[in-house]
Amino acid sequence: MKKLLLSLALVAGLGLAANAQSKKDPAMGGSKIGVGADFAFPMGDFGDKYNFGVGGSLNFQAPIANKLNFVGEAGYLSFTGKEYTTLGVTVKAPTFGTIPVKAGLRYFLAENFYAQGQVGAAFSTESGGGTSFVYAPSLGVEFPVADKMAIDFGARYEGWSNNGSISFIGLRAALNFGL
Repeated sequence: MKKLLLSLALVAGLGLAANAQSKKDPAMGGSKIGVGADFAFPMGDFGDKYNFGVGGSLNFQAPIANKLNFVGEAGYLSFTGKEYTTLGVTVKAPTFGTIPVKAGLRYFLAENFYAQGQVGAAFSTESGGGTSFVYAPSLGVEFPVADKMAIDFGARYEGWSNNGSISFIGLRAALNFGL
């Protein structure tokens, strides 16, 4: 975790240095829609029972101030259970799915590097699964690849609270299209 955060901080610092020499790219301005693949790596007690999560998401961004975008996101994540021992009995955690819906702000620290914070809800797709409060701070980078198109890579810590809590490190790779 420390290595991941240190690496992201180093990349952001390099981006700040490069920002002084770069021009504004059309792929980085205006409203955008992003389609992405999401990967989740459970932590703590949640990581004792689940291997990983995988899914997809749609993301909408709209500028609200210089370097600041509103972000809305919805997707689907499925977590794969693993075998664990409890009270001397080995059991396998069931696979389960959720639909996370989040909104927040994305601030561009440099032209391509951003910090983002989101809150929302994760709706279980399982019978009786309930709804969890979600919070997700993240860091990422958007690289323009064409006029009105960018590749977006982000890393986040995501926590869910509902009669207990679960958390994971999430990675997202997306293609953003300018509107």
